[in-house]
Amino acid sequence: MAHLISSAAMDTATKPRTPPLTGNVKVTRDDWFGLALRTFKSDGVEHVRVLSLSQKLGVSRGSFYWYFESRQALLDMLLDHWRDTNTRYVLEGARRPAPTITRGVLNIFEAWIDDDLFDPELDFAVRAWARRSAPVHRAVEEADMARVDAIRDLFLAHGYEAEDAFARARVLYFMQIGYYVLELHEPREQRLSYVRAYLRSFTGSEASDEEIESFAALVRDRKRPGKP
Repeated sequence: MAHLISSAAMDTATKPRTPPLTGNVKVTRDDWFGLALRTFKSDGVEHVRVLSLSQKLGVSRGSFYWYFESRQALLDMLLDHWRDTNTRYVLEGARRPAPTITRGVLNIFEAWIDDDLFDPELDFAVRAWARRSAPVHRAVEEADMARVDAIRDLFLAHGYEAEDAFARARVLYFMQIGYYVLELHEPREQRLSYVRAYLRSFTGSEASDEEIESFAALVRDRKRPGKP
């Protein structure tokens, strides 16, 4: 399923100022953004250039400026898309009501098992971009803080002391980010076999068989062809 462009991201570009060139009308804003997103994830921000994108789309650069004020507007849109997917779904999972802390942590895990909710390649590309851009670095720091804070609040809601809740949230979150940074590729069944022990380590509580089985069924339901 293709990523949807967020409404916040769509607002970053201005309205058309000049008519598009004849023959370019079939290349849409979504076409430009989709190619920019794929290029960003595979090759990095330095390859998201108007000329190279236009050549791949087979249109003139004038088509780009029909939809976007500037290259920077497109880059801002990419960053907004990252915020509205990767950060959004971690926060939603952490804030979803849960009867137990183990169920609450599994709610967060749901974002990390679905690339349409949390895209590891996108997160990695943004972090690489942050190394050469101070504003993006600040955006990454803010996102990491927001994600950790939401997970900490989950632990607090389930009666953990403040210091313990903060430490557990950091361990849980940065372990998962470490999976992506180290590019660990474990079959899903293998990772599923670790879930009960992970939950015990993160929470100090034992998950019920029903919680484990329900989560495993969800993982298998979201498994897509060609993926482990």
